[in-house]
Amino acid sequence: MSSFIDSNVQVILIDDDPHLRQALYQTLDLAGLHVLPLAEATGIAARIERNWPGVVVSDIRMPGMDGLELLAELHAQDPELPVLLITGHGDVPLAVQAMRAGAYDFLEKPFASDALLEGVRRALALRALVLDNRSLRMALSDRQQLSTRLVGLSPPMLRLREQIGALAATKADVLILGETGSGKEVVARALHDLSSRRDGPFVAINAGALAESVVESELFGHEPGAFTGAQKRRIGKFEFANGGTLFLDEIESMSLDVQVKLLRLLQERVVERLGGNQLIPLDIRVIAATKEDLRQAADQGRFRADLYYRLNVAPLRIAPLRERGEDVLMLFKYFADEASARHGLTHNVLQPAQRSLLLRHAWPGNVRELQNVAERFALGLELALDNETAEAPPSSSLEGSGKLSEQVEHFEKSLIMAELERSHSSMRSLAEALGVPRKTLHDKLRKYGLHFESGSHAHPDELE
Repeated sequence: MSSFIDSNVQVILIDDDPHLRQALYQTLDLAGLHVLPLAEATGIAARIERNWPGVVVSDIRMPGMDGLELLAELHAQDPELPVLLITGHGDVPLAVQAMRAGAYDFLEKPFASDALLEGVRRALALRALVLDNRSLRMALSDRQQLSTRLVGLSPPMLRLREQIGALAATKADVLILGETGSGKEVVARALHDLSSRRDGPFVAINAGALAESVVESELFGHEPGAFTGAQKRRIGKFEFANGGTLFLDEIESMSLDVQVKLLRLLQERVVERLGGNQLIPLDIRVIAATKEDLRQAADQGRFRADLYYRLNVAPLRIAPLRERGEDVLMLFKYFADEASARHGLTHNVLQPAQRSLLLRHAWPGNVRELQNVAERFALGLELALDNETAEAPPSSSLEGSGKLSEQVEHFEKSLIMAELERSHSSMRSLAEALGVPRKTLHDKLRKYGLHFESGSHAHPDELE
């Protein structure tokens, strides 16, 4: 018996009477519906996933689990799953009880084939509508979660959030590319939390932090006596992540021997503990991350080319902060506000000179460095940055042109975006904070494609 009902099945038909079950099956099958006929209800609820797109038709009076017990089990995991119950003649009070318990409909024996088909088709249409609405709500929630976790309105960040939203629901392994401090683990956790594996474990391991002598044992586990000192069985990280997601950072630091075993695991979805002979099936998603160019490493013989191609099916690149200059002030405010709340402090306000300093900095440590600076600022400490990079341009997008006008526009847009993040009650308040006339502010908002909102979704022209 398979663990889950095939998603192609539209109707689960349950009746202990083999003759009636066959007749009902033929009726539904001839109508072009995919039907799974069963003689008993026990164990069915556990085999139905929450978003299964079908309906259940079941007799009420059956040995073992009856139809009402089945209804209760099904609705405990999905109250919106349509269940049609079949009752015998004279069981109308039982049918009323079933409707009160949440049954979609009931059919009293004997009933016409058309009545069964009509009830099932209406139930399937309702089920499709419920799942569509559920999917829309989940997509909206996912977008809100991503906007909170991955802060920024720059094109690279908007594109990254869109890619994460598209990949999270798939089963594909993912390769995250990004510099140190760019937020690779944050992206990995978002992929896990927005996936169907969200209730399973998320296991993070930094391959670069493991000694060569223990990396295989940590990842794959070992049996007693596998090597000197191995007195007890150890469950490896891959096996521990079963049913969930394994995040493997700094994958470029793994030895070629370990890479061979990882490739086998990715291809066959099994793990073999060191010193053992048993192949243990795995249901995991692997998210790998690197700060290096793995293609170049493969060309140099430091990384297996076959593993690179296996991992590179679904790559995600996190742009360094120097390419996301317009996000700097927004991120700084987010981290400073978070730190202020955590330490129970009042919010400090950035001065224009401090904003300029933040925008000129190249942020070699990326978001991690910015978060550290923001926390120091929230604690009332000096806004000190590395002098070697303090005069760097605010964004790599300006490096090619070097035009003063473009740098000024970039700086101006960043200041306006940062001020928009503050809660202003009116356009007048926003204009005063920026020190410009309202007419000029209107023009700037249009120029940069920005919008002012104050508890509404009105256009800037409508808010005075």
